[in-house]
Amino acid sequence: MTTTTSRRARWAAVTTAVLGTLIVSACSSNSSSSSSTPSGGSSSSSTNSSPSGTLNGSGSTFQTNFQQGAISAFKSVDSGITVNYGSGGSGKGRTDLAGGVVNFAGSDSPIPTTEKANFKGKTVLYFPVIIGPITMSYNLSGVSNLKLTPTVIADIFQGKITSWNNSAIKAINPGASLPSTPITIAVRADSSGTTQNFSLFLMDAAPSVWTLGSSSTIKWPSTAHAAQGNSGVAQVIKTTPGAIGYVDFSTAKATGLTFASVKNKAGSYIAPSAAAASASAATATVAPDLTFHAVWGSSATAYPITYQSWDLVYAKQPNANDAALLKAYLGYLLGSGQSLLPSLFYAPLPASIDSMAKAQLSQITS
Repeated sequence: MTTTTSRRARWAAVTTAVLGTLIVSACSSNSSSSSSTPSGGSSSSSTNSSPSGTLNGSGSTFQTNFQQGAISAFKSVDSGITVNYGSGGSGKGRTDLAGGVVNFAGSDSPIPTTEKANFKGKTVLYFPVIIGPITMSYNLSGVSNLKLTPTVIADIFQGKITSWNNSAIKAINPGASLPSTPITIAVRADSSGTTQNFSLFLMDAAPSVWTLGSSSTIKWPSTAHAAQGNSGVAQVIKTTPGAIGYVDFSTAKATGLTFASVKNKAGSYIAPSAAAASASAATATVAPDLTFHAVWGSSATAYPITYQSWDLVYAKQPNANDAALLKAYLGYLLGSGQSLLPSLFYAPLPASIDSMAKAQLSQITS
């Protein structure tokens, strides 16, 4: 993936393939009277010592690179299990899981209160799988090593700071030659965990300034340029002089974007990196259901706009084989799969959180 075009084409192909699988699987499920497996699930016999079948997932675009790499590597570990993952945003993943379309959903935020009724009282387990920074990527010729504070970021994304030579930006970048170029903010058009966590950072870090709240969708200023997925936002930034947007670190690196250092809770300007994301997550408070947020971590080396992503599954599966398939794949993501993360510019889970997630696998039953 050396260009944005090839990257987008690849993701489109993956999504198309997954949709095809979902349609075929759904037809198969509807035509069978002996299986209660959800669309996309496996109907293989549960008596096999080694499970085989197909798992389908959708959701978080933040997870896309990791899921693609993990699916490929997992095939050599357990060739009897096929896993498909289609991105589309955290909101889509949760909707697909609630509708029985997929076996697991990638989501960068817990299920919002407004969506809980969709799950009809069923217990959903949260399995954290990755940590990563949300970059402040920008397109400003001749300007590198840009520094930004939470307050300045809040005012940019609320449309209060509209040009790059604004006095507030100049004050924290005294050595930079900042042009009068208008600022274009690039944001997500879809229901997005990246948006949820970015806006949560602004609520925590600039509470007296940020007024737009925190949600998977935000009513941005009318001048904002909205796009689908992290890759879509990255494309807007790359092709728009003066643009700035929030993009996950893996996508920003793959797209060749430039990104700023951001002032953290300890007062240091920190560039996004896997290590700085892990430092932020290490200070997070984890709830019994394994939900937490990693933004605005208290470590001196923490990158402040760090977020987490879970794979959501139902605790009660329709049959023993589906339960076994999920345990096998999630166990891989929480085990050997963690070693794939640094090369993809994600951060592995802190050891304490990873151990809790592994222990929770036993709660997946049929």
